[in-house]
Amino acid sequence: MILMNNVLEINSLNKTYYNINGSTKAVEDISLNINDSEFISIIGPSGCGKSTILNLIAELDDYEGTIKFNKENPTIGYMLQSDSLFPWLTILENALLGLKIKKKLSKENIEYTK
Repeated sequence: MILMNNVLEINSLNKTYYNINGSTKAVEDISLNINDSEFISIIGPSGCGKSTILNLIAELDDYEGTIKFNKENPTIGYMLQSDSLFPWLTILENALLGLKIKKKLSKENIEYTK
């Protein structure tokens, strides 16, 4: 019997975007579990919420519901649909921007990149 470790739990995930014309539900009541070494695909037509789900897992936006990693310090690899580098920053500064925004940039982070 092979035991699978549940590494990511998503429960009742919701994301609504608001603007002056009203609101748009981008993700509504998504729940899923992803096990260790499991490969999943999120498919669907343009605008159905695939990228939004990935943005929420990567903590790039706020949401309702829960996203829980059952692993300490998980490593997340994620490439946006189009490259979004800031031309006035170096490649390293672009790579460290997420840590800087979250106020988690440290001398150790910078040393690790060398």
